[in-house]
Amino acid sequence: MASLNFSNEALKSLIDHFPESSLLISKEDLIPYSFDATATFYHAPLAVLFPSSIEDILWVLQWAKSNHACILPRGSGTSLSGAAVPQKNSIVLSMTKWNKILEADPYNLTLLVEPGITTQAVQEEAAKFSLFYPPDPGSYKISTIGGNVGHNSGGIRGLKYGVTRNYVLGMEVVLPNGQVIWLGNKCVKDSAGYSLKDLFIGSEGTLGIVTKVLLRLIPKPQERQVILASFPTLEVASEATSAIIKAALIPSALEFLDQKTIECIESYSPAGFPKESQAVLLIESDGHPQAVRDEITRISQVLKQYGPLEIRIAENPKQQEQLWSARKVAFSALARKAPTVLLEDVTVPRSSLAQMIRKIQQISKAYAVEIAVYAHMGDGNLHPVFLGDEKNKDLMERVFRAMKEIFLYAIKLGGTITGEHGVGLAKKEFLAYQYKSEEFQLLKNIKKILDPENLLNPGKIFD
Repeated sequence: MASLNFSNEALKSLIDHFPESSLLISKEDLIPYSFDATATFYHAPLAVLFPSSIEDILWVLQWAKSNHACILPRGSGTSLSGAAVPQKNSIVLSMTKWNKILEADPYNLTLLVEPGITTQAVQEEAAKFSLFYPPDPGSYKISTIGGNVGHNSGGIRGLKYGVTRNYVLGMEVVLPNGQVIWLGNKCVKDSAGYSLKDLFIGSEGTLGIVTKVLLRLIPKPQERQVILASFPTLEVASEATSAIIKAALIPSALEFLDQKTIECIESYSPAGFPKESQAVLLIESDGHPQAVRDEITRISQVLKQYGPLEIRIAENPKQQEQLWSARKVAFSALARKAPTVLLEDVTVPRSSLAQMIRKIQQISKAYAVEIAVYAHMGDGNLHPVFLGDEKNKDLMERVFRAMKEIFLYAIKLGGTITGEHGVGLAKKEFLAYQYKSEEFQLLKNIKKILDPENLLNPGKIFD
C-alpha cells in the first residue's frame, strides 16, 4: 500500500454515507481498535465501521479502492499476533454486531452462524441439542467465530478433536473485488475440486471478509475425568507426555504448566495446583463411561513410570471445572507478573518436546530473560511467556533475541513458528525461515491473485 496523505474529502464521503451509529471517528473512540491482545503493537485506524449489510461491505470496499485506503476485518481483537492491529490508512470493519445464529440443524449436526458470535455462545447453543463444539481457545468467552476462522484457532482440546479448520464445513466470503461467494456445504464428504474454504481459514483477514460460517458439531461426550499429575522437573513431565502418546493414548486434553505459571495461577485464582512441583500435567479423558475409566487407568500407569510427585483424579464436575478454569486464566495470571508480557507459541513434533523445553530453559538463562511456559503439550504446542518491560530497552532487546532463537530452534526440530496464534505482525519476519523461497513465493502469489489491490489487512503475514 503506497504511503499517502489521507484527504478530508475522502473521509467526508465516508461519514456522509453511513449513519452516525455505524461509524466511529473520534480519537478517543478509535483507541480500543488501535491494538489487539499482542503487546508492543499500536496504530490508530482512520475510522471504525459497523456494517449492517453486505451492501455496506461492498460500498466500503469500493470506497477503499478509490481512495487508496485498506480494510481490516475485526472481531473482538483477542489476536495474539498483531493481526488485528490497523496499518496506515486503515478502516476497521468491526463484525461484532453480526452475532446471530442463523440455523441450528441437529439432523445434519451443523450450526450456521454470523462471524461476530462468540465461541462460548456457539458452545452453549450446541449443548441445547446435546451436541458439542470442541474448539476451545483461551479467550472463548469473548473471541468470535470469525476471528477463530481467521486464525484457525485451537485450544486445550486440539489433541483429540483438532482445531477450527476441522469444524468449518462452509462459509460465505466477500472477496476484495466485491464478489460474494459461498464455499462448502453440509456434506460430510466432498471431493469436488480444490478445497477453497480451507484457503481462507487461517488467512487472518488478508484474502476475504467472512460473513457466514457453517460449523460442524459432534455428539457431546457422556463422561469425563481429569488427572492432575505433578513432577520434579520439566523434562520428566515432557517425557511422560511423549510416553502417553507413544502408548497410543489420545486424551481429550493434555496440558502442561511450569512452576512460574503455577505460582501465578495460585496467587490469582487458587485451584489447588501443587506450588512445590516444577511442572504439572492436566489430562482429561472423555467419551463412553467405561472407555474413560479404562483410559484414565492406563494413563495413570504410564505416568507412574516417570516418578510423579502426585497423581490426583478429579471425577467431580465441580473439581474438574475449577482446574480447567484455573488453566484458562494462565495468561491473565502471568500478565500481573511484569509490566510487559509477551505470549508466544511454537509447535514441535511431540517426540521433541523434552528437547524444546530444555532449550527454552537454556535460552532463558543465556539472555537473562524470565520465561514461563505452559502448553497444549499433547499436540506439541508450547506457549513461552516472556516477562519484560517496554521501558527497559536493553531487556526488550534480549527478549526479542531470545524469542527469535526459540522460533529458529523449533523450526530446526521440524516444528513451526506458530501453532494457533497466527503470523500477523509479530512473526512475519520469521516466516521466511520456515518456508523455502518457492513455497514462500506461492503464499504471496495467492494474495496477489485474490487481492491484487492489497485492500485487505495489508502488511500481515508478509510484506
